[in-house]
Amino acid sequence: MYLLSNTYFSLLSMIDTSAFQGKSAAYYTLGCKLNFSETSTFGQMLAGMGVRAVRQGEPADLVLINTCSVTDVADRKCRQAIHRLVRQHPGAFVVVTGCYAQLSPAAVAAIDGVALVLGSNEKATLLQHLSEHWTGASQPHGGTADSCDTATPAAPCYVSKTKDITSFAPSCSRGNRTRYFLKVQDGCDYFCTYCTIPYARGFSRNPTIASLVAQAEQAAREGGKEIVLTGVNIGDFGKSTGERFADLVKALDAVEGISRYRISSLEPDLLSDELIDYCAHSRAFMPHFHIPLQSGSDTVLRLMHRHYDRQLFADKISRVKALMPHAFIGVDVMVGCRGETPECFDETYAFLDALPVSQLHVFPYSERPGTSALAIPYVVDDREKKRRSQLLLDLSEQKTAQFYAAHIGQQAQVLFERATRGRAMHGFTPNYIRVELSPAQAQPDFDNRLLSVRLGHFNRDHSALTADLPDEQQDNNK
Repeated sequence: MYLLSNTYFSLLSMIDTSAFQGKSAAYYTLGCKLNFSETSTFGQMLAGMGVRAVRQGEPADLVLINTCSVTDVADRKCRQAIHRLVRQHPGAFVVVTGCYAQLSPAAVAAIDGVALVLGSNEKATLLQHLSEHWTGASQPHGGTADSCDTATPAAPCYVSKTKDITSFAPSCSRGNRTRYFLKVQDGCDYFCTYCTIPYARGFSRNPTIASLVAQAEQAAREGGKEIVLTGVNIGDFGKSTGERFADLVKALDAVEGISRYRISSLEPDLLSDELIDYCAHSRAFMPHFHIPLQSGSDTVLRLMHRHYDRQLFADKISRVKALMPHAFIGVDVMVGCRGETPECFDETYAFLDALPVSQLHVFPYSERPGTSALAIPYVVDDREKKRRSQLLLDLSEQKTAQFYAAHIGQQAQVLFERATRGRAMHGFTPNYIRVELSPAQAQPDFDNRLLSVRLGHFNRDHSALTADLPDEQQDNNK
């Protein structure tokens, strides 16, 4: 579900939507929550024009692939996915967009079966491109095709240079989930030495607070209870409008009907004390933070051109925990980057071991062409990267288990989601503990409902805590 914008309605007025009706589409997303949110919105927009989602096993008329390029592994997965989907949907009109399409358009356009390549700036005009190239329902709109690195790409390319990526494609969608994902920002101005995201997504930009509040209000009218704020560097919100992220948080907190907000990821230098203090006492912002660290070594942080040191990071964690002792804190860590000597890794491990965080998201460093990190002389071999990654993954398991165990026996509000066939119904507490409800207790109408439960012990694979409904709650649902 999504909010139909004025831009969407103006596009419809220029497009012969009858050419889309009765067609089917398959959607495939790689990468981050932001990509999933965008793809879901594209799907809903096309559904509004009469394009239905393809049934399982049925060949589609249109295939839309939204790609990622955060690592070389991501690039490889994108290529594999494109080849696979071309085979699965013979004769389909295959559109590839997203970060990999932006950074390597010629490589994508050369893949047999790809019909159209759209860069990050061109996502916002997806419907116009489809109308021109797929259905033939409109005249060319003046864009420049064949802007790949080759003179004659196999498929038309529309890819802008980084400095020209200025469009913002709104997205507030839930797909098949209970939670909505609201895109509040796009792009990044940080240019860390290891990262290609600014080249793939462009510079930081955002819509107005008023427009985002309107989308949250629409989500509430559709029955949404939880919204996750997504973006590339969301703490940098305001570059386009002169507003502040803290003011966005306060405005969203006042939207009636939305019971929960989560902030997907926030750079430590942009996690202000004002924001922490507000979240600690807000109506709907959950005690749940995702804060990228990347390294616990100041030497490596300087090599990465990060905007903070380990002391600032520790101070932010300390302030969160002082005001919200029960807060869940997830941390991104990059392992084996250039310049990470054994001594630097040991610093990182010791630093993380001492921090009261709940989970580590561990990413092995991947060489990216064109990044300044390639000039750093010390290189970590793949075997050592795997060893270091495993050490941090083991530490993460310990921390998450300890965090979960500390809440066993407590009462908590859980927003439940529809169960996958054959699996237990699950949901999350305010502080992001995954909870499972046995099929014997679960009811179909628990989907998208906030219920009070008593947290039990770990489930069989230790991925969640079990839950028991209070007797009165069970009686109410008989």
